[in-house]
Amino acid sequence: MKRNKLFLALLLSLSFHISSSRAADPVLATVAANNPETQLIDIYRDIGADRIAAAREKADALVAAYPHFRLGQLVRGDLLMMVANPIDSFGAAPNAPPDKMKDLRAEAMVRIHSLQQRPDPNLIPKAVLQVGADQKTVLLVDTKRSRLYVYANDGGKLRLQTDYYVSQGKLGTNKLREGDQKTPIGVYAVSGHIPGQKLPDFYGTGALPLNYPNEWDRRNKRGGSGIWLHGTPADNFSRPPLSSDGCIVLANPDIQSLYASTEVGKTTVLITDGVEFITKAAWNKEHKTFSDLIEEWSKDAENRDPGKLLANYSPRFRSGTGESLSTWFNRQQKTLNGVRGMTVKLSDVSLFLYPGEENVMVGTFTQETSVGKSKNITRKRQYWVKEDSGWKIVYEGTA
Repeated sequence: MKRNKLFLALLLSLSFHISSSRAADPVLATVAANNPETQLIDIYRDIGADRIAAAREKADALVAAYPHFRLGQLVRGDLLMMVANPIDSFGAAPNAPPDKMKDLRAEAMVRIHSLQQRPDPNLIPKAVLQVGADQKTVLLVDTKRSRLYVYANDGGKLRLQTDYYVSQGKLGTNKLREGDQKTPIGVYAVSGHIPGQKLPDFYGTGALPLNYPNEWDRRNKRGGSGIWLHGTPADNFSRPPLSSDGCIVLANPDIQSLYASTEVGKTTVLITDGVEFITKAAWNKEHKTFSDLIEEWSKDAENRDPGKLLANYSPRFRSGTGESLSTWFNRQQKTLNGVRGMTVKLSDVSLFLYPGEENVMVGTFTQETSVGKSKNITRKRQYWVKEDSGWKIVYEGTA
């Protein structure tokens, strides 16, 4: 039986890398055997090793279990084609719609490459400087790899829990306005849970709206709305990598898993054009820099020295209502006239470097201000930028 050597060489190379990553990665090693993506990769590995009968048997099982998984149908079609004719690419069916085949090939390669490029469990996402004690998980969407990584918060330490294939905006990232079919880049919070029964079938079995546009988006005049994480229609297991109007789209079983584990107002979603990973030592240095910033600001707020406190803020500061620094700061100070013996405590502090921006950090925390027996508790968010004179606050408001 003659088969194309170039196609087999490609799959042999892919299967070698996938096998190596699988052996070294404890997260991938614990993925359930009935996961459709795992089954798909196993099939391609069998083809690469010229185990065609085993691959065909697995492809039949995959299609039977997930009849709407079009990529599974594609690989099964390739296997049937290989019986009679040599093939040189994924999806070699004759007379198939070229645009559909292009989309399926793109999905196949994205899925395979994402498993070749698994995050090193000994490295930490650079953008995640600190996770609040009230946050169980952090979600990182890597649009370059069409992947969503779920990191668990184990006592302040990040642990890669699982990851999913995702689709994004048809025209890529860096959303600027309504209808541009782009996915935003930034730091967002899950702002709601919408069950599937309250949604049209297009959105699948559930949706997690995000707080786009956030404070930084509005400051930079980025428009649009309705950016969600959501599922797929019942007749389609997954979508091509670039296929949404700006939302992040997952398979229905995956969105259901996220739906159950995310918390409204607490779970943070970072959307980035590429997750950068650093060593523990490098992360410790970054973390100390920014945790010290927040700590020094809280001490200045507690000591109530207007000059020292004001030095934490940038002349470019604007409040959520557009107030200048002097107007906003003077109004804040008036509310504390005559106050003595004030204490300021911060808790549930989360710190993130802002994706797609040079030298921007966003911090969110609970601030408890006490004067005698009186206490005021506020959830607050700050955006810090690096200027010539150091890191300064350009926005502060309630979260």
